[in-house]
Amino acid sequence: MPHPSSTEIAGRIEDLYGATLDDLEAHAQDQPPGMLSALLAMHDDLALAERSIDVHRENLARLIHPERQIGRHEVSHLLDGARRLAEAVAVRDVQAKSVTAVLYSLARIPAPAPSPPTCSPPVPAPPLAAQSTAHRR
Repeated sequence: MPHPSSTEIAGRIEDLYGATLDDLEAHAQDQPPGMLSALLAMHDDLALAERSIDVHRENLARLIHPERQIGRHEVSHLLDGARRLAEAVAVRDVQAKSVTAVLYSLARIPAPAPSPPTCSPPVPAPPLAAQSTAHRR
């Protein structure tokens, strides 16, 4: 099962907090550490791991280019690049799994529904004039 990318995680954070990631980052700087700052840090770590994967993948692709000779010296670079790529993938997987679990445990609280206007109690009817029981003539 593929893990969500940092772009997808950013979208989920934005949906959860109802603001853009840039606005949330600016807001989090003025606040004490909390869930928002933790989510933003996890997103940054995930994005860093993704960039690291890209760098190590490109480096390996360059090392194994078909026109390039692989000698004794290059083998150690290939092994080191493969190890670094595997580490970056492991970090990405852990970060994605963690931030996804946290995001799924949170839910955006819907805005409170406007309460129906309260009706004032009915105004009491004015007292009826007392009617006399005597017959009129």
